[in-house]
Amino acid sequence: MSGDDERDYDGYARLGLDRSGQAEAFDNIGVRYDDAFPHKEGQLEAGAWLAAELPPGSRILDLGCGTGLPTARQLTDAGHHVIGVDLSPGMLKLARDNVPDADFRLGDLAELRDGRLGTFDGIAAFFALLMLPRPEIPHALRMLYGMLRPGGLLALSMVEADVDDFAIPFLGNTIRVSGYLRDELRQVVREAGFEITGESSPAYAPASTDVPPEIQLFLNLRRA
Repeated sequence: MSGDDERDYDGYARLGLDRSGQAEAFDNIGVRYDDAFPHKEGQLEAGAWLAAELPPGSRILDLGCGTGLPTARQLTDAGHHVIGVDLSPGMLKLARDNVPDADFRLGDLAELRDGRLGTFDGIAAFFALLMLPRPEIPHALRMLYGMLRPGGLLALSMVEADVDDFAIPFLGNTIRVSGYLRDELRQVVREAGFEITGESSPAYAPASTDVPPEIQLFLNLRRA
């Protein structure tokens, strides 16, 4: 990374925003999450790309791992060493039951800036960054860039929406989300230093009456 990138990375480290409300919402949601989102074809396809592009035994971070399904299980079944991180203790309890071969840690994205987890061959960040206010997302992407070895891969997904820290009802709780339209998302990831090697934009309708259909953006990214 350039000097400017490093200054932005440090700036993200100083934000220290409290996301405990988001964690409490997902604690409350618990097992209902996988029932509400039963079909994850886009996420499975992106996870399959990550699993296949890396040699067996690669070290992969599953950021915002939730219940461990489907990604942590998919990656461990492919022979990779997976470290899952989530800020919800309730979700992590489910993940440890669902994927006993993975290593799950309680933590917030911003806490990873200290390098405690080391470097990775690949990172899966499926819908994790949409929980951040928009000003934080470029900093988070630069931090993930720094956590990858040269040539490392990032499987990223967001929901296509022109919103910033917007409150939405979600399975009986309220969470705050941000998003980009696809051209702006491409620009943000390129400015963070990533090369886009593939993308898809499936429509997704959750099995829930309080969440409207959405367009999901999946990007296959490589650290230059």
